[in-house]
Amino acid sequence: MTAPLSVLVIEDEPLIAMMIEDFIDLLGHDLAGNCDSVADALVRVEQGGFDVAILDINLRDGACWPVADALKAKGVGFVIASGGHVDPPPPAHAHALQLAKPFTLDGVQQALETVAVS
Repeated sequence: MTAPLSVLVIEDEPLIAMMIEDFIDLLGHDLAGNCDSVADALVRVEQGGFDVAILDINLRDGACWPVADALKAKGVGFVIASGGHVDPPPPAHAHALQLAKPFTLDGVQQALETVAVS
């Protein structure tokens, strides 16, 4: 296991967000907070203070790509979470690590460990 990470969860489905938060706790990491919209996430990213983010593609107010751009600009690693077929990511994020739903504890662990070392 890597050293404990501070993880920001950006997910608009409350039950999925709670499941991810439980996984983060079970894995020994710290929850830095959660956001359910692009607008809220952009504010939180600007505030900083977290190591990595789990970023759902479709949020309450649109696609996550402005948040992905902000995370990349700040040098913060992130995992893109997807629940099914979606359009390919923009070229700037074509190589971002992806985590497919339904999430598993092992899948979240592997994603966080991968993004933490990249």
